[in-house]
Amino acid sequence: MKPTTYTNDQDLVLTYKYPWNKITIGIVIIFICAVIGVAIGSVYIPVTSVFLILFSKLNLFNESTELTPAWHTIIWNIRLPRVVLALLVGASLGISGATYQGLFKNPLADPYLIGVASGASLGATIVFLSGIPFTYGYFSLLPVASFCGGIIAVFIAYLISIKSGNTHLSTLLLAGLAIGAFATAITGILMLRSDPDLRPLLSWLMGGFIRAQWSHSILIMPYMIIGVSFILGYSRILNTMQLEGYYAESLGVNIEKTKRILIVSATLVTAAAVSFSGLIGFVGLIAPHIIRLLWGTDYRTLLPLSGLVGAAFLILADLAARTIVSPIELPVGIITALVGSPFFVYVLLKTKGSTVDGY
Repeated sequence: MKPTTYTNDQDLVLTYKYPWNKITIGIVIIFICAVIGVAIGSVYIPVTSVFLILFSKLNLFNESTELTPAWHTIIWNIRLPRVVLALLVGASLGISGATYQGLFKNPLADPYLIGVASGASLGATIVFLSGIPFTYGYFSLLPVASFCGGIIAVFIAYLISIKSGNTHLSTLLLAGLAIGAFATAITGILMLRSDPDLRPLLSWLMGGFIRAQWSHSILIMPYMIIGVSFILGYSRILNTMQLEGYYAESLGVNIEKTKRILIVSATLVTAAAVSFSGLIGFVGLIAPHIIRLLWGTDYRTLLPLSGLVGAAFLILADLAARTIVSPIELPVGIITALVGSPFFVYVLLKTKGSTVDGY
């Protein structure tokens, strides 16, 4: 797939129409996936009952005695919080994945490219093994620690990549891979030298929403809104950056400023998502490629639609994780890896022999 080229940036702006119809379709698909995710599980709840319970919670319907209290608890306190969190995490990973792919001009890039996930897992491991109580009511120190670890990892990679005042993206990529490997090694050493039960930590490292609460969705929203707002605001400039550097500069693009803003914004969104969901791979790889195959490479369309596809994909992956071998629940990271690994090979073979930015 060839990169989008623009001969007249002003004409492009004037002729572009925001893809409201595609976004509407995406929202409808997410809604259907969410309803399925809430209704299906170890206890099946009819779709009509799901809507009645939701309407009663919103004071739009008088509660019926035919609806069992257990269904209220299952829907409102267990399934709906994890579906909403899966939606937010999937959208975050999809948008940040598309951002990294455009920024690095590399179709194989995803949100875990520059050490964010490994740094986050190291931060969580340190807190978990320190013996410090990390749960205080509705507040958990574990996601905060993972967030700090992810930010520190990408900051170190960014410092390494700066040469003569310029951010070299290839160096940033390699630095991120090295820091990620180092953080993973330290995590393994800490786990081997510890005595406590590591099952909760291992479950978190493999990714999932088994402990999802409404508070998690509320806490992730500010980071997501800030990061995604900056990313979408730079979508047109990201299109221009697919050209050679001197062409982009001739169109008035401050390349270094744009690099810094997009790297920080995508990392903020990714780290926030990882801190509440654990390590879930391939979402940021799969979602952007599906949109490219369907609707092309314009990042003003690609970014929001990648978020919608990522959200729908992760809702369905979470549903599969808790129903395939019910009553045992699999980590969501296993499901995304089973789907994402062959998809990664497909993308790798498809781009074989092409230039780095020739996708």
